[in-house]
Amino acid sequence: MDVVKIFKALGNETRLNILLWLKDPKANFEPQIHLSVMDDFKGGVCVGAIRKTAGLSQSTISGFLSILEEAELVESRNIGQYTYFRRNEKTINEISKWINIELEK
Repeated sequence: MDVVKIFKALGNETRLNILLWLKDPKANFEPQIHLSVMDDFKGGVCVGAIRKTAGLSQSTISGFLSILEEAELVESRNIGQYTYFRRNEKTINEISKWINIELEK
């Protein structure tokens, strides 16, 4: 876990919002119709749906998702022509524990 990379990734409001939105994909995104083919990637959201919610261009969202993936905060899967992203709960739990231990009084 690269703590600095994680904090840099979270230092942008839209990237932080993407993680927050992905916490509850059903409430924040349209139904993900292609995911039924891949039941082992629950909670995944298509890049296009993330772009639509954020109101930004495809290239901007792709760049943001790349930064989040590099920090291991999200993981991705390709399904046909679509790329889906979901939160990487393992890393999110690790950074949460790190903050509690290292930044505690």
